[in-house]
Formats: sequence, C-alpha cells, structure tokens
Amino acid sequence: MSQRRTARAPFGAWFNTSGWRDLIIATPYGWLLVFFFLPFLIVAGMSFAVTVVATPPFAFLDGWPYLRGENYARLVEDDLFIRAFLISIGIAATTTVLCLLIGFPMALCLTRVSRAWRNLLLMLVILPFWTSFLLRVYAWIGLMNTNSWFNKALTNAYNALVPAEMALRAIQMTNTNFAVVLVMVYSYLPFMVLPLYANLERLDPALDEAALDLGSRPWQVFKDLTLPLSIPGIIAGGLLVFIPASGELIIPSLVGNASDPMIGRVISDQFAIARDWPMASAIAVVLLFLLVAPMIAYSHFEARAQARKEMEP
Repeated sequence: MSQRRTARAPFGAWFNTSGWRDLIIATPYGWLLVFFFLPFLIVAGMSFAVTVVATPPFAFLDGWPYLRGENYARLVEDDLFIRAFLISIGIAATTTVLCLLIGFPMALCLTRVSRAWRNLLLMLVILPFWTSFLLRVYAWIGLMNTNSWFNKALTNAYNALVPAEMALRAIQMTNTNFAVVLVMVYSYLPFMVLPLYANLERLDPALDEAALDLGSRPWQVFKDLTLPLSIPGIIAGGLLVFIPASGELIIPSLVGNASDPMIGRVISDQFAIARDWPMASAIAVVLLFLLVAPMIAYSHFEARAQARKEMEP
C-alpha cells in the first residue's frame, strides 16, 4: 500500500499544483487558438486572393507567397463599402447611446431595491433570452406593421402633436433605419444593464450618504460620485453593445432598408450572392480591426491606470 501511494504521489502533486493551474490557464487560450485565431488566419489569407469561377471561388495568383492587396484598395475606392461602414458605425453608436440612456437608470434602480425585488427584476431583464432571437425579431415586425396597435398608437400620438395638414394615416416603420435601431436597442439592452449593475452594485452606499450629509444635492452626488465610479461598467457595457451591433446581420436583413445596408449584410451578400469571397474576407478583416482597436486601447489605458494606482504611496 505504501509503495502504491509513493508511485502516485508525483502525478498527484503535479495535478494539484502547477500542472492543474497551467491546464486551467491554457484551456481558454487553446479555445481562442482553434476557434478564433486559425479561422482568422484563413480569412485573412483569403482576403489577398482573387475571385475565380471555380470551387472554392478564389485562387492565389502565381502561388501562395505572392499576395495581392487589390481587395483592400477597393474598400476605399468603392462608395458602397465606405457607406456601409459609416451606416454600421452610426447605427451601432446610436444603439449604444440609447441602451446607455435606458439601461443606466434600470441598473441604478436594481441596486436600490430590496433583495427580493432585485432578483425578480433581474429575471425580467434576462427573460427575453429564454425565447428565440428570430421569434423576437418577427414579433417586432408584427408590432411595426401599419395595421398593428403599436403603429396606430404612435401614429395617433404623432398626429396629436403636428398640424392637421401634416397628419399621417400610418407611420412607415419597417424597412427603415429607425426599425433597425429600435429592434437593436431591445435586443442588446440586457448587455448594457448587466455590466452596469455589476459595477454599481459594488459601490459603497456610505459614500452617497456621506455626500448628502455634507450638503450635496442628489444630482451632485450622481454627477460627482456615482457617474465617475460607474465609468468601467459604462465602457464594458458599451463594448458589449457596440461590437455585435456593428456587424449585425439578422436584424438589418429582416427590418432594415436594402438601400442602406449595414456592413454585416454586405459581407453576407459578397459571400453568398456575389460569390466574391476574397472581397468579403477583406471587409471582415477590416471590420475586425476596427472593432478590436477600441478594446486594445481600453485594455492599455486600464493597465496604465492600474499601474499608477499601485505606484501611489
């Protein structure tokens, strides 16, 4: 028995200390390597190819080492791609700002209510994820239809605010950028509320009470304490909303205007309809760098701020 325990000891010690720890650390890096970095290398390499009538519909001229960058040059020469990038950034930024304006009060209220109400309200925030994403988008299509009660209520409210000669029979909501923003705000709002709630919930309520006792008004407490301390949650929620909203495909395809395509729809059309895989790959690579750059910058400045804090006496 003692010999058997002695034989197992080295493996057990390795598994319970550095070996187990290294395995846990390596697992997410292995996942990123297989499911992100390798596919990215394939797409990046494909972006330097040319389109051919074959299967697959791309080829490298003069062999693999001779890469060509005509696809990236077309990105700045063709107005379609520039316009799609600008539309995507504008709609994603609008969606992010609206999610912040709606989600911040919601997250702040979640931290102020009792524990029982908090759990119930958090469940209501997460509840939409329990149903199909496509089903929720199609439900919004029904609500925005000209014969729906939702459209009629907005039309009546609009007609009550404008002169009679400007009255409308129905508001055209579907196939517009307004519909895209509306459905995106609904779909991505939980991604803003949850990081804000996690950040605000860690704040010490005694700070607000001390500021009020010293004569600050509630709006001053919010401006001087709550808002600055919630900036990490705002940035995290903003990234979680802005990044997927920029490359969104399903919502613009179902409720958006085909004449104002977002970049996700352009990439899909280049792959599936035009069969121009190199051009679609070039667009995807540029979009990825545009979205990753803010995350890298945020991580850099966050690390520098943390280092300055550690150096302070």
